[in-house]
Amino acid sequence: MGFNDMMVVRDRTRSRTIRHYLMADEEQVIAVRRHPVALWRPVAEVFGSLILAGVLSRWLGAGAASLVVWFAWLFLVGRLMWRVLTWYVEFFIVTERRLMYIQGLIERRVGMIPLKKVTDIKLERPIQGQFLDYGTFIMESAGDDQAFRQVTYMPYPEQLYFEISSMIFPSIDDNPD
Repeated sequence: MGFNDMMVVRDRTRSRTIRHYLMADEEQVIAVRRHPVALWRPVAEVFGSLILAGVLSRWLGAGAASLVVWFAWLFLVGRLMWRVLTWYVEFFIVTERRLMYIQGLIERRVGMIPLKKVTDIKLERPIQGQFLDYGTFIMESAGDDQAFRQVTYMPYPEQLYFEISSMIFPSIDDNPD
């Protein structure tokens, strides 16, 4: 199972989270998780603190202070595991009728914008996003309050941008054939 299989959910029956929020007559068109690079900071914190904990425990020697250092490191490992689990159940879903952003492991937050209400969608790609293939979507809608405005660390940003744009602003074919 590669990163592609982890980010893109092709079959709605595989994910209970997705199935739970789709209406009976609604079909999932796109379902993606955020890019794994969204986890870079907690991963870097765990590895950086591992080095620091090793140096400090060597310097402090065996004792209570060294034990506190390692418990602090275990706390960071636990926080990383929590963030990975949270990332795993977070989805950006596009159906033929709406955009949904599902977040949260225990306290679930589901934001929804009807496709008909979306007036503009913008894609931003920082320099590192161009190398690692992620971007940020910013949606504008006709309503005053939006359930969500932006989604960061979106994988395959150009492809998703074109697919979503074509659903929001379908082309009008003049030729009836």
